[in-house]
Amino acid sequence: MATATAFTPQTFAKLSPHPFHLASLQQSHHPQAQAQPNSNNASSTPTRANGRAPHESRPISINTSSLSHAHGSSMVRIGDTSVICGVRGEILPATSIPQWRKPLNPAADVSSAEEVKEEGAREMRDYDLLVPNIELATGCSPSHLPGAPPSTLAQTLSTRVYSLLHTARVLDAEDLRIWYTPEEASAGVNGGDDAMRDVEGEGEELQLEPELRAYWTLYIDVLFVSLDGNAFDAAWAAVLAALRDTKLPKAWWDADREMVLCSRAKTNALRTSGLPVACTASVLTDREKDVEHDGTFAVMLVDPDREEEKLCDEYLTAVVDRSEGQTGLRGISKFGGRTQGSAEIRQLVTVAEKRWEEIAKVLSQ
Repeated sequence: MATATAFTPQTFAKLSPHPFHLASLQQSHHPQAQAQPNSNNASSTPTRANGRAPHESRPISINTSSLSHAHGSSMVRIGDTSVICGVRGEILPATSIPQWRKPLNPAADVSSAEEVKEEGAREMRDYDLLVPNIELATGCSPSHLPGAPPSTLAQTLSTRVYSLLHTARVLDAEDLRIWYTPEEASAGVNGGDDAMRDVEGEGEELQLEPELRAYWTLYIDVLFVSLDGNAFDAAWAAVLAALRDTKLPKAWWDADREMVLCSRAKTNALRTSGLPVACTASVLTDREKDVEHDGTFAVMLVDPDREEEKLCDEYLTAVVDRSEGQTGLRGISKFGGRTQGSAEIRQLVTVAEKRWEEIAKVLSQ
């Protein structure tokens, strides 16, 4: 007697992955499932092949101060995606910057707070004071072997992180400036005289203005230990956590040596503005139907894993910040596809708000 042959779901997933994932999500649209909405059948709820709901994210864990040789570091794990980020500052003399111009001094110049922020954003962008680098050639996945040249994905991630660092204005340029005040030097020589001095032959008083001598340049290195999808969200969370953990040595300009000196004992914590959190979703569609004429089944999968990313051609990312109580939209990006419109983007923003609460809770622990 012949033995019946049965295939496990894992076998079907390997033989025909796209129909398998699509069938898992279309169970709620089955006529029997719609006829019995109150039944306890699990098929009434759309479930992804990995067991998660379409808008369900994987749990996230964040550890900071993981690297002793960096000024700030973090390790982020989202499901089976693990990322390590290290931040290290280096001194950039102002004399080494081509076409450098003196910035606005908040203490001396009569300028609005918005003008000072714009000037700081210009400095960080024009002088490249923030240098992120994403490294995927670590054997983190079968597609990224050790020693391989930078892939397109790695370069794209570096560009997106660089852009978001500037558009979200996470850092204050004042924390990266190294000032030298001549009046402090003259006060030490003259035995603590006032900073104001009389000009010879006149009764006017001259205030010696601070001079900007150097900047801190932050090199932000992100290393993927393992990659199971959603690389951007993991990389951005690691960068944000590492910057919040960064403590730069106290630096000052030594007029006698004409160079910047740093303290081994004293540090200044880097201040971050807000908490912009990224939430990415991929869109799984029925490839056998024409989008324009027949319509198509399309479902948004939040925090996709590696297998889901292989089957999707459309991706959306929303960056939100609720640190001030209200939702602030810091960025929206969309790649490929044409099934998702403004309604779906608003839905993703709502999901991103919940994701922000989860990450904010983890960072506060």
